Amino acid sequence: MTIRIPVLLLAILFALVCMPSVNGEDGKRPNVIVILADDLGIVDVNAYATRFTKTKPANMYYETPNLDRLTREGLAFSQSYACHLCSPARASLLTGKYAARTGFTTAVGGNVRTFYNQAIMPPPGYVAQDALVWQDKIPIEQALLNGTTRDALASGHPSDNGQDETTLAEAMTDHDAAFIGKWHLGGHGSQGWQPADQGFEEISYFDEGGSPYFNWRAAWDSGKKMFPTTPQPKLLRGKSGGNLGQEYLTDELTEHAVDYLQRRAESLASGGKPFFLHFCHFAVHTPFHGRANDVAYFERKPTRGWNGHDNPVYAAMLKRLDVSVGRILDTLEATGLDENTLVIFMSDNGGVTYTDPVATNNSPFKGGKALHFEGGIRVPLVIRWKNHVDGGRWSDVPVDCNDIFPTVLDLTGYDVSAYIDPGGIDGRSITPLFVDPANTSRRYPRDTFFWHYPLNVIVENPEDGLPSAPSSAVRKGDWKLIFDWSGALRLYNIAEDPYEKNELSAAMPEKARELFVVLNDWIDANVDIKYTPAINPDYDPSKESRKRPFADLRRKYLGDNRAIRTIQNDPRFSLIPDAMRAHRNTSN
Repeated sequence: MTIRIPVLLLAILFALVCMPSVNGEDGKRPNVIVILADDLGIVDVNAYATRFTKTKPANMYYETPNLDRLTREGLAFSQSYACHLCSPARASLLTGKYAARTGFTTAVGGNVRTFYNQAIMPPPGYVAQDALVWQDKIPIEQALLNGTTRDALASGHPSDNGQDETTLAEAMTDHDAAFIGKWHLGGHGSQGWQPADQGFEEISYFDEGGSPYFNWRAAWDSGKKMFPTTPQPKLLRGKSGGNLGQEYLTDELTEHAVDYLQRRAESLASGGKPFFLHFCHFAVHTPFHGRANDVAYFERKPTRGWNGHDNPVYAAMLKRLDVSVGRILDTLEATGLDENTLVIFMSDNGGVTYTDPVATNNSPFKGGKALHFEGGIRVPLVIRWKNHVDGGRWSDVPVDCNDIFPTVLDLTGYDVSAYIDPGGIDGRSITPLFVDPANTSRRYPRDTFFWHYPLNVIVENPEDGLPSAPSSAVRKGDWKLIFDWSGALRLYNIAEDPYEKNELSAAMPEKARELFVVLNDWIDANVDIKYTPAINPDYDPSKESRKRPFADLRRKYLGDNRAIRTIQNDPRFSLIPDAMRAHRNTSN
């Protein structure tokens, strides 16, 4: 008698038998390196550009041989999602939670006024590191006022009012954790919210959104306060960590990483603890600073202009990022660390399309950084672990940056379940995809993802060419809905239309409404109301620049009791009327 075993059951059995071991060489917990690029677009990496455009790297403008090597040696994800901006993505990756749940809805500069740096007692419902007001200078009429954002990840500081996010470094209790590069989670130098307060050894870092690439050390080591009212003797903006002889920032940070790895190899040889290195590059974030010889090379390169990639300084910056990844991989091999070191590479958001000159182009994907179209939130993600994760493969399963937290814990032998209780993390381990990239066994359980950006932003919406209104988004299965809080729904079938060319909300109103309810139910259950937009009482519909009028779709579809909030009795604005006036000045 022939026994027939269903294909799905075979896949499940195979996955159970072949799952990567949580322990590496000699039964020891593996080391972990998470490399986070800044503003790197998904088709900026040649291997990804080939995946989506079928073009050979030799015909492209950018050059990423080391990142391409990483994809050959690891598992690459074609539908990996991050956040719309850098601070939210960093908070999400380190906590395993959606960024808006941690209070990070946007990325602010060092000039943001918070209750903390203004030495103002927060009103009820607010914490010291909430921003008073954050806004772009937008010249058109705005129907909505911005929600606020946190400026520092809750660390258990007394002024966090009992909030304390557990970071990946804190969860990996048997690892030594170190941080290099861009922090941007600490209130721009606020004492009590720096990497050391979140479980990391501080090697060389800067708590800002961007940094010069030349002559940066003085700024990193400066304790000068941006606001004299900040209640600490000096700012803790960062530390240069000593001069390792490199003039260019990306190269210097790489030398710090290489030095750290060499020291850890010696420590491990003597029985030391495994390590977790979180290496957050500033590249390829503005300002546009490249090494002169690299810039000259790309200025003359014949393929300049391919896919709208035309900025030689950006190309030069990307080259140094790629060289850095190569240096890390080579150091792992030279020290023997690659036998038991997990390497994860990811970008924090999509490529920037709004700078002058333009940084990059995310085509064929729509939009870029600060938008919820695929070009703004779909990013490269590659996971490499020698002898544990087979290389040269792709997974087309959607995953999220908050999956990094449970995945790393899973692979390093920690109890992930302790963080998944109700109210815990949103991410789930993607380790089942290492042996089952198509997720035929359905052991990776997620199919729904959320994003939330409650601010008006100067970045143009590609649909109308006007500054973007607050937006939120959901992807559920193949379907994605972008909720423009000014009154529009955009529905796409991402499986059939990954480049978002065919907007379906008018053709499929019930599907749009279904996802709208799913999205707003999630917002109401998970996002503090202060982190949502509010109706602008000074809005003049006759001055509306959009071809459609403002409409409160929450009121329309969810009822009066769930309409967009008003500012009456909002303690933030009653406490600071001058900021309220500035916030409501649409010509500011």
